[in-house]
Amino acid sequence: VELQLHGGPGVCRSVAAALGSLSGLRAAAPGEFTRRALLNGKLDLAQVEGVSDLLAAETAAQTRQAIALMDGALSASAGLWRDRLLRALALVEASVDFAEEDVPAAALDEARELLADVARRFEAEIAGSNVAERLRAGFEVALVGAPNVGKSTLLNTIAGREAALTSEVAGTTRDVIEVRLELEGLPVTIVDMAGLRATDDPVETLGVARARHRAQQADLRVFLVEDGVCHALGVDVQPGDLVLLAKADLLGAPCEGSVSGLTGEGVEPLLQRLVAELSNRAASAGLINRERHRQALARALDSIESACAWLGPVAPQLELGAADISAALRALDFLVGRVDVESVLDKVFSSFCIGK
Repeated sequence: VELQLHGGPGVCRSVAAALGSLSGLRAAAPGEFTRRALLNGKLDLAQVEGVSDLLAAETAAQTRQAIALMDGALSASAGLWRDRLLRALALVEASVDFAEEDVPAAALDEARELLADVARRFEAEIAGSNVAERLRAGFEVALVGAPNVGKSTLLNTIAGREAALTSEVAGTTRDVIEVRLELEGLPVTIVDMAGLRATDDPVETLGVARARHRAQQADLRVFLVEDGVCHALGVDVQPGDLVLLAKADLLGAPCEGSVSGLTGEGVEPLLQRLVAELSNRAASAGLINRERHRQALARALDSIESACAWLGPVAPQLELGAADISAALRALDFLVGRVDVESVLDKVFSSFCIGK
């Protein structure tokens, strides 16, 4: 039975209270209906996580990623990987059980090829997992520069509101300030932080240390400089980072590679460059977008590599190789919830809204 109510929250609360007074009725727990679908075999754990991601999605890219997971993209790939591992295991087991029979010598060669193929696929997925996780959680872009170089003004211009306090006094910003945006469908958090300089102020010194650490951890850094160099800031320039001349409004003439938060000059090209770089990274995102996924595939990959070592062309140890392939299968089953994952389920469903 589905009830569609008119009116405001008061009506909903009254109806919920009336229903709660009836014998045999209770409020659904968070994620209870989706959990029933999992227990009844309608969804696997990876698809359930896709439902959770869809509920939390804030951007178009996050929505697409969540729908792909919910529709079974990871589950389908896991099924193909599992089939290849089962085939390899069958070939190895046949070589063990029928060692005295006419088992083709090519059986072990085929098993090795299957294992090598799955290992390559796992490596590719693990390599793309960091970007997939960032796509799910949001990319982080840090504004880096000396005090009073215009970072907070630029942040406010990008955000379209006064997110950070600005002042002509250097060192105004001491805490980390975050603004979440959607840029061309991508989830992006712009981070403003303390200006980087040597100081005797203990509070500012702490803020500068935190700023350097946060800047190094960000996905991208936008360096705002007034002299064209940023070597004195104590933060490494990494591939993809942007180095821009700050306060373009004071340069006297338009200058490529400059930006001004005060007038907005150069802001649009800056955002376009950020979108281009982050879109390029997002294109390499794999299917696995959680630490749980990565750990499961990493365990499976370790087992496959061990199996390949046991099944080498010189004196292969078939029983030990078969055991490692079985271990890889168990790790893969954990990925999609084929084995006991009660502790994982409790964590996943705790993030669901009531009754979903």
